[in-house]
Amino acid sequence: MRKFKLQVQTTVDGYMAGPNGEMDWLTFPWTDDINAYIDALTEPVDCMVLGRKLAEGFIPAWAAGPEGEDQASIDKMNNTPKVVISNTLTESPWENAVVAGGDLAETVNELKAQPGGDMITYGGGTLVSSLIAEGLLDELHLFVNPIAIGAGMPVFANTVAYQQLRLVTARPFDCGITALHFEPKRS
Repeated sequence: MRKFKLQVQTTVDGYMAGPNGEMDWLTFPWTDDINAYIDALTEPVDCMVLGRKLAEGFIPAWAAGPEGEDQASIDKMNNTPKVVISNTLTESPWENAVVAGGDLAETVNELKAQPGGDMITYGGGTLVSSLIAEGLLDELHLFVNPIAIGAGMPVFANTVAYQQLRLVTARPFDCGITALHFEPKRS
């Protein structure tokens, strides 16, 4: 079965965006060590799972070839097939993306049962917190930026019960970000 990974940037106080979706707190520029880590994390990925709101900005931004990104990263982001989780869209307005709705657990488990490499999600916030709450992720990669913002969109917003995690690795990078790799403890 395919692994389903979360890769998300967060603040030290657990927010993935500010109260109005702001992401101006992100630490830049990334250094070679974090870029190499991300390359290794995403190398086995052949499917991205995105929430609709994130997809609306994410897919067009990568299609435009963001300034400062290397061509290999741009190609990986554009060429990797995407599944957009949405109960409002019926078809995809984007190239190389399909829309899936309905029951989240059923959709994710069907995707995980398909042959292929790993799957990854970057968000958005509603999708991430729902995936965590329903125990659908196999790995959580939290890229903790050295800043606290006090309020915003929490990574663990929909958690209604304890979510026990096992720390696999903690890796600080020269840019100040620390990657925390967790796996859920399953009974």
